[in-house]
Amino acid sequence: MVASDIQNFAEGRTKARAYFCYLFSKNIPNRLPSLSIEMIMPRLLKIKADLQNCEGVYLLDYRGVQVTPTFTPSKQFDEDTGKIRADRAYYYRAVREARCTITDPYPSLITGELTVTASQPIFDEKNELLYVACLDMPIDEVIKIAKQNSTEMFFSKFFKFAYGAFAFALIAISLLLFFKGIQNFFLYDITPSHFEIESVFEATILLTLALAIFDLAKTIIEEEIMGRNKEQNISGPHKTMVKFLGSIIIALSIEALMLVFKFAITDPEKIVYAMYIVCGVAMLIVTLAIYIKFTKVKNIE
Repeated sequence: MVASDIQNFAEGRTKARAYFCYLFSKNIPNRLPSLSIEMIMPRLLKIKADLQNCEGVYLLDYRGVQVTPTFTPSKQFDEDTGKIRADRAYYYRAVREARCTITDPYPSLITGELTVTASQPIFDEKNELLYVACLDMPIDEVIKIAKQNSTEMFFSKFFKFAYGAFAFALIAISLLLFFKGIQNFFLYDITPSHFEIESVFEATILLTLALAIFDLAKTIIEEEIMGRNKEQNISGPHKTMVKFLGSIIIALSIEALMLVFKFAITDPEKIVYAMYIVCGVAMLIVTLAIYIKFTKVKNIE
């Protein structure tokens, strides 16, 4: 289980809920007279048999009390009958929304792995709540259900491999720049006794570019391959853009500072060119702030 599974579940949650709603509506009788446990459970067990790797099914009454054992593929847990589940999300959300719902992933009491519960409220002909049918599924199976489209799964894997190839190529480039920058210290004999602004300046440019490229590759690997959690208000390609531009701004700021020192010592008349870079960095900061503001507003809405 990795963080990307949680992200994949969040992205496919609507599809998964629609799928479970279809199963419940197709198999479970609802809003009919004389509904009973004997009428509902065989149909709920049929859903369990049709689903691959279903962890278990059970039935709650209108108060949230479990009125049947928990039926798993290997055994049934009779001791679960009579337990109060009114404080569980799969009960109170189904009752509150009066429709099929699925919970957020939570640790299963049966397997200890992350589980998602789909629940369906069952009403009588007077639209009064009688039961809540519950079905537990492992999160990886729910993700597969949400991504049953083979084309979508193919491109998801393709983009992940493509991002990985580009990221490792960028890391290789940043390492080459890093070693070239370190090499300059020995090539130009950069020591306190042999200190030249131009040689230090060249080494600094190489190292800052290496840092900016490596930071971009790190962000791509964390977000697109490993699926690390993203910031709440900036996500996806927006955060990658912000991270990359931030690295560029830092690199340009360092180089502008170096140019200021260089021209101040060697050619003061050219210091205006360093100020052009400083103005460009300031414009980048302003535009980046505007970009962040609008992407935050868009995500919040």
